[in-house]
Amino acid sequence: MLALWGTSPMSVKEIGTALQLDSPTLSPLLKRLESSGLLTRTRSANDERQLVVELTEAGKALRAQAEKVPPAVVEALGVELSELMELHSVLTRINAAAVKAGALGGVEK
Repeated sequence: MLALWGTSPMSVKEIGTALQLDSPTLSPLLKRLESSGLLTRTRSANDERQLVVELTEAGKALRAQAEKVPPAVVEALGVELSELMELHSVLTRINAAAVKAGALGGVEK
């Protein structure tokens, strides 16, 4: 949902790249989100092989609820936001290094 809240519509391939998930992992997740009424999946008019994913109004509305989660997590953890931001930065660098080294099964970012 975060990927789609940033950019919608997106192809399944673009979502997979952004999330570093392959299609067999991503497809069931997208099907469940679609059956929940949060997104739609349609074939691209330009390339029928490509599946385009777009948020529904319900999917867009869910963002307001989701935005309440990070501050609640920070408060529950009892750590400073700056510490969590540093942790995120370090994990992002480690992940990028793993992708570059081919450690994530060929999924490129």
